[in-house]
Amino acid sequence: MLDINRIVNETKYVHDALTKKGFDVDFTPLIGMYNQRKQLIVKAEDLKKEKNQLSASVPVIKKQGGNVEEIFAKVKEMNVEIAKYDEKLKELEDGIFNFIAPLPNIPDDDLLPGEKENNKVLKMFGEPRKYDFKPKDHVELCESLGLIDYDRAAKVSGRGTWFYTGLGARLEWALLNYFIDTHIADGYKFILPPHILNEESGFVAGQFPKFKQDVFWLEGVEPKKFILPTAETALVNYHRNEILKEEDLPEKLFAYTPCYRCEAGSYRTEERGMIRGYQFNKVEMFQYATEKNSKQSFEELVNKACKLVEGLGLHFRLSKLAAGDCSHSMARTYDIEVWIPSMGIYKEVSSASNANDYQARRGNIRYKDKETGKIKFCHTLNASGLATSRVLPAIVEQCQNADGSVTIPEVLRKYMGGMEKIYPVKK
Repeated sequence: MLDINRIVNETKYVHDALTKKGFDVDFTPLIGMYNQRKQLIVKAEDLKKEKNQLSASVPVIKKQGGNVEEIFAKVKEMNVEIAKYDEKLKELEDGIFNFIAPLPNIPDDDLLPGEKENNKVLKMFGEPRKYDFKPKDHVELCESLGLIDYDRAAKVSGRGTWFYTGLGARLEWALLNYFIDTHIADGYKFILPPHILNEESGFVAGQFPKFKQDVFWLEGVEPKKFILPTAETALVNYHRNEILKEEDLPEKLFAYTPCYRCEAGSYRTEERGMIRGYQFNKVEMFQYATEKNSKQSFEELVNKACKLVEGLGLHFRLSKLAAGDCSHSMARTYDIEVWIPSMGIYKEVSSASNANDYQARRGNIRYKDKETGKIKFCHTLNASGLATSRVLPAIVEQCQNADGSVTIPEVLRKYMGGMEKIYPVKK
């Protein structure tokens, strides 16, 4: 949620910033409602003050033997007028809220305008592997190695889903354990959140109202509930309507959940297999920070995500997203993108993002500044740490051998019973 005072006082700046995200917003109606509300509050408060003074005079007049009926009649008229003011104020406040709620976050000043075409690669890690044999794609490899069963998943669920089978399930679980152990060692608190969330949780995260159609809703349930599209949605609501202590910040959390999303992709050739699906596993990192340590928290999350991919020995890159390619709620995003050889492109396995105070304003998540004693809004930050459904394809493609086997990254071997390679299954 954007700060109404900032919109009013820095209208041109906010307008120009949002155009970088592709939003051309005319704030004239909003500022009109804001000024009306301001004037109405003054009128209502003056009338209430006058009413209170009249009411306070009743005992004195009674004591003097005076007639108070005229005062009662006047107070009654004032109450009717005050009720009208209150009704009009609520109407204006609803109008202001409905205007601001769908607006995206303001991008950081250093972000380029536009979308993917203006994304900037900041760093390359390693180099694409050169093969002395004809490499296979991840779909063929996963099937020949007995790791994934797409056909049976399509039978019981539909396209965009898969079964992890045998060593595939163990490799997936090894990845998750590697991520979890790393975050615990780094001092992050492990959370297993509920998967079914209320509508307010989606609003606070900034996913609603714009992306309500992208989640799975439960039918016949009141109040409305949906299945989480990412653990971020739950974690950002963890301290909803709370005031935190500055000395407890940054608070560092992580969660493991499956993620459920309606927009599973177009099933283009390059998105076959596990690259894009309705359900995938992800470990999510999250921080509640103060304004002054927000930048440091962001850099930490980026570095952690990069180190996880580095630890797997994979070739990948780090990209700074242009304003329009950042998600609706985010002021800044860096993508960690892994190389998928068969596709000849990089695919995102982690997005590290800073929402600044946008989500905290929506969720009323604050902290008390220990120097000034003032109550301020927290900054919220998140990063995948990591999503497995693109890491596993990258592993099998980048680590494949001429005999059809795949070498298991060293950091995963302790979770695989010391196994070093996975070989094709005999049919």
